[in-house]
Amino acid sequence: MDKLKAMANFVRIVDNGSLSSAADATGQSVASVVRSLAALERHLGVRLLNRSTRRMALTDEGAEYLAWSRRMLADFADMEQRLEASDGTVRGLLRITAPVEFGQRYVAPLVNDFLKEHAEIRVELNLSDQIVPLLDERLDLALRIGHLPDSAMVARQIGSTRLVTCASPDYLSTAPAIDTPAALRNHACILFAAQGRHWYYRHGEKEQAEEITPRLTCNQIRTASLACVQGLGITRLMHYQVADELADGRLVRVLRDYEPKDLPIQLIYPHALQLSPRVRAFVEWACPRLERGLPGLD
Repeated sequence: MDKLKAMANFVRIVDNGSLSSAADATGQSVASVVRSLAALERHLGVRLLNRSTRRMALTDEGAEYLAWSRRMLADFADMEQRLEASDGTVRGLLRITAPVEFGQRYVAPLVNDFLKEHAEIRVELNLSDQIVPLLDERLDLALRIGHLPDSAMVARQIGSTRLVTCASPDYLSTAPAIDTPAALRNHACILFAAQGRHWYYRHGEKEQAEEITPRLTCNQIRTASLACVQGLGITRLMHYQVADELADGRLVRVLRDYEPKDLPIQLIYPHALQLSPRVRAFVEWACPRLERGLPGLD
């Protein structure tokens, strides 16, 4: 039995959702894929998939073996890339994830420029506000905002951001004074739903929370910032999300003395000793460009 091929077939079956789809994806017959799975299960001495005529589901052993198989196949592909890169050319597939708004503003343009300079590189860019484990999802790199739990990953800080409270000059010209977080109770607030209804502030070493009764709640950052620019009320977003509007005067920061601590913006990747040439090349190319491209906080 070709163990590596059997492992790859098993991953394909799970990813494609059926034996027939996996066969189509790999150019094999269904019978060949069935035999490969059966041989692998006999070799391991466990059932990896519970199968019926209508559906199949991973067993507990199958889920554990799937995660391990993904890592092994990724390591094998990385070693192939290392050997192939002996001519100095980086090539292969990069899998990158970043938060949606940050990715659209800063990561996507950077990826486009990188692809222009490296003709043999391909990229899968997954923009999502969900934090997923890199190894489990076979991701090479992740942009993360905020403090991270301890892990075996390398975290390279490329900048900082913070939550800022802001409003348009037109709104502030007619609204009540806002000199403390408690004053928000007298204002129309625009809530980005993912943040929840409590806005947290810091004064000295003390943290305080203000419960917001929003006039507008939305699930998209640009919707919230647009409503704020158009004078509907006060919003609270990450600085980079409204940096352009603050720079040109369409928005004004308020409650600056109460802003919470800075949050690090970090590029996350496996330990440097495990980096493939393509990942190393992107890290060294992208980090200084991101550092220069991020807006300053003051």
